[in-house]
Amino acid sequence: MSVTLILGGARSGKSKRAEDLAKASGKKVVYIATSSKMNDEEWRLRVEQHKQQRPSAWQTVEEDLLLSETIQQQGDVCIIVDCLTLWLSNVMYAGLDIEKSTQDLCAALQLSACEVIVVSNEVGMGLVPESKLSRAFRDAQGRLNQAVAHVANHVEFVVAGLPLLIKGKG
Repeated sequence: MSVTLILGGARSGKSKRAEDLAKASGKKVVYIATSSKMNDEEWRLRVEQHKQQRPSAWQTVEEDLLLSETIQQQGDVCIIVDCLTLWLSNVMYAGLDIEKSTQDLCAALQLSACEVIVVSNEVGMGLVPESKLSRAFRDAQGRLNQAVAHVANHVEFVVAGLPLLIKGKG
């Protein structure tokens, strides 16, 4: 149906923008949360805060790896995927094929009958990371964002809570 990619930096307002678009869709919302279970109290509190901010009628699906399959299982709803950055981190940590996982995700987005709003971080605008793993992640995130932007109908970049239209119609 329709794919919107919301890009931005940390705490830029990406998730809020995605949630506002989902509310405006008028459809039942399925929120796919890609965070893995972490033994970190601060992270647990962040996740809990995100959950409390969502309308209670929204369905939350926690899926840290099988994103393509989870998207394909949804009916006529509006899906928020929050976020691709955490999903990619999980894919890399699990040792899965990043290129195949990206291709599978893009195919699922293109075939979905749902309205899908995807949140992702733009991580390539800062300093070059020190470690090989961090550079590999930054590069993979850039390629993932490009692939999803290619199949998306709309792409927005959020800065200080303000969306800037990159692709599609406003």
